[in-house]
Amino acid sequence: MINLKEECGVAGVIIHDPAPPTNIVAFKLYYALYALQHRGQDSTGIVVFDGSKPRSIKRMGLVSEAYSRDTLQDIVGYVGVGHVRNATYGTQTIENCQPFVLNFKGGTIAISHNGNLVNSTELRDELESEGRIFTTALDAEIIGLLLVKELLKQEPVDALKSVMKRIIGSYALTIMINGDLYAVRDPIGNKPICYGEIEGGYAAVSESVALDTIKGKLVRDLMPGEIIVFKKTGEVESIMTTDSSFAAHCVFEYIYLARPDSIIDGQLVYSARERIGNELAREHPAAADIISPVPDSGIAAAIGYSRESGTKYLEGLMKNRYIGRTFILPHQEMREMAVRLKMNTIGENLKDKSVVLVDDSVVRGTTSRRIIDMIKDAGAKEVHLRVASPPIVGPCYLGIDMPTRAELIATHKTIEGICAAVNADTIGYLSADGLVKAIGIDKSKLCLGCITESYPVPIPGEKCYCDKQCKMDDFVPEGEKKEE
Repeated sequence: MINLKEECGVAGVIIHDPAPPTNIVAFKLYYALYALQHRGQDSTGIVVFDGSKPRSIKRMGLVSEAYSRDTLQDIVGYVGVGHVRNATYGTQTIENCQPFVLNFKGGTIAISHNGNLVNSTELRDELESEGRIFTTALDAEIIGLLLVKELLKQEPVDALKSVMKRIIGSYALTIMINGDLYAVRDPIGNKPICYGEIEGGYAAVSESVALDTIKGKLVRDLMPGEIIVFKKTGEVESIMTTDSSFAAHCVFEYIYLARPDSIIDGQLVYSARERIGNELAREHPAAADIISPVPDSGIAAAIGYSRESGTKYLEGLMKNRYIGRTFILPHQEMREMAVRLKMNTIGENLKDKSVVLVDDSVVRGTTSRRIIDMIKDAGAKEVHLRVASPPIVGPCYLGIDMPTRAELIATHKTIEGICAAVNADTIGYLSADGLVKAIGIDKSKLCLGCITESYPVPIPGEKCYCDKQCKMDDFVPEGEKKEE
């Protein structure tokens, strides 16, 4: 079971000139964020504008904990943006809760950001040297301060274009500028964002499931490098800042991060995961009695594996869906208990059986070992681990909270070594080619950096595969020697 975290989910809603402004925008943002809760569980915020001033709620914790009917009643306005966030270590404070709001001479902006800027340190240093004082650790604040500088000189679209030329990395943005809503996708399209029609207006969200929740109709995903402006008058304008011929969509959206009922860049995530299972069965068949998933992220792939192999699908693990947020547990015994609290074996389905266990990925290997031990303790004869992604050998610099190379089991062990470490009888990883084939998007339009150690933007000390964007030396640090 994977422990990677997507750092954020964004939403924006605009209703055409309601008179007087109501709280409907706040409630639509609330339900959209609820649908995006899997993208961030540490903090959340909503900012709504009524034409004269912004009103906001920001809280630590889950969407269900942060808002109530009473708190949302008074958040009136016709346009707003919202955010859910997974905080990185040391940034779990209310100050780092988005959206980021900034009042300036020309008005008010509010920004919700999903992604990661790889040149944030340089930009922060530059702004601080100009006398800017930072109040958060957010890339959203960097984007906001750069945007305000440009808004004092030019119109919003031109200001956004200028900012996009300065920032490098991944970003999906919903931005409120003086009563209009802007949705922005980075030039490589790494982070998902789409928009749709809702009653009386429009919404822009990280995943299409948020539109489904608020009874919206998906129009389409934003193109890489696209800005879409939603005017309070009802007009919608699309501006392309690049030719969008180059893209690097995050492959882990399809493996794990996105909800399976989302449509991202034209692909239903559930179907992609099922096809991944098909490919995995073809590449790594196993003589077994049952195919069983690690819930929930391995379910669709396990169904695909079962259908392709003809072996019975039967759940051997049951997930406790009421556990809430992850516990911080200091002792090994408590950590092992937490695995059992999150997941329990169905002994009758496992006893005396040879089991193909399908998981989305293996990161550190520690959780996989605990789960396989649980299955064997429940009486399984054999456990054949099948992994619905290639080995993860590189860190992510574009917005997934991923371990360092030293913590990634595949960087310092062979496949055979990983198999022994997790106590599996056999192990099989899906190939990169099989993964790309199953997703159904051309390889040249996917970011596979964590799998190939080749990244779509220039990162110091890493190899960049795009000559057009790379401005640094192509250098890959020498890897650790693989051991059994």
